[in-house]
Amino acid sequence: MAGIGIWQLIIILVIVLLLFGTKRLKNLGGDLGSAIKGFKGAMKEGDDKAEKESKDQKSVQDDSTNSDKKD
Repeated sequence: MAGIGIWQLIIILVIVLLLFGTKRLKNLGGDLGSAIKGFKGAMKEGDDKAEKESKDQKSVQDDSTNSDKKD
């Protein structure tokens, strides 16, 4: 009684298939996969951009520290 059993999952799957049909579920799965892939790409792009900005900021700090030492 603590969770959903295999038979309950099978009944839910059958009901979903009857409501939406296999073609619509296939399209929905493809759309969901594309959305997840796009989200992961955007996250990676954001991380790369933040890393590049961090490196640029560090190099500017290093340059200012080196110019202070020369004076």
